[in-house]
Amino acid sequence: MAQNFLIIDFKGARMGSQISVDASVHVVIVGGGFGGMAAASQLQSWGIPFTLVDMRDSFHHNVGALRASVESGFAKKTFISFAKTFGDSFRQDLVVGLDLENQKVLLQRGEALSYSHLVLATGSSGPFPGKFNQISSLQSAIEAYELMVKQVQNSQSVVVVGGGSTGVEMAAELKTDYPEKEVTLIHSKVLLADPELLPCVRQEVKEILLEKGVKLVLSERVSNLEELPVNEYHDSIQVKTDKGTQVEANLVIVCSGIKINSSVYSSALGSLTYLLSMGRNDGVGQISGFYVGRLMVRFVKSRDLFVSTSWKTMKQTAPS
Repeated sequence: MAQNFLIIDFKGARMGSQISVDASVHVVIVGGGFGGMAAASQLQSWGIPFTLVDMRDSFHHNVGALRASVESGFAKKTFISFAKTFGDSFRQDLVVGLDLENQKVLLQRGEALSYSHLVLATGSSGPFPGKFNQISSLQSAIEAYELMVKQVQNSQSVVVVGGGSTGVEMAAELKTDYPEKEVTLIHSKVLLADPELLPCVRQEVKEILLEKGVKLVLSERVSNLEELPVNEYHDSIQVKTDKGTQVEANLVIVCSGIKINSSVYSSALGSLTYLLSMGRNDGVGQISGFYVGRLMVRFVKSRDLFVSTSWKTMKQTAPS
């Protein structure tokens, strides 16, 4: 899990753990993902006035989103209330525009928030269940994942579309919790996971999936994706590829469309750190460009998915 931090040069001097600023300083943070949550937590610790704006009323630890899709009760660990941590410094609303000339953030409900400094931490978007980008309350978000669990439980055969990092983790989570189910992963390329990863890591991803019993359809693209119902159980769904392969399933999960934008730094920072959780009992990855074995990834990431870290940052206690 990578996190980006923006250092802002505030007027004033540090006083112990606080920073003295003049009355004109007010920071608006747009987006409450990992970057926005980290920025808000730091500003709060410094005593600097800020407003965090997000369409949801809770931080989503989306590193655990895939497990929340297969394990009942896990979703409640992945959503953390903003208001409990940030109080009146949090505003639930959708940002619809920026007035840069007058330094205002325009909200859907008609309010305009004035700022002296602006942090844009809007993150990335992608299909559910890997991402949850919609206006929602904490409870309704949890219910959406619990409903997804029921779709999985009712299905005997599942097709995962997309073999990037999200897709391979999804297939592994499914086979870990439900080894008796038939899981097929369809990927348009020969190699699995992201191209930024070491070849040996990508090969081990393939070996882990095969060990778990995932059926792989590689170098083929789903040709009727727009016609397919996704994230919903059906008695029979016919998934077709551009090479004539047909797979019958009860459930289709789309895990494509999210990509690491690494072109800017790939040549200068080829020491990429990336850990893939392949279910709670396995994983593989690399740290600073060096291969990391399955046992280490299992203990570092796969068992907990860093959920406890987010609850600690938000100064709250995780539910059991």
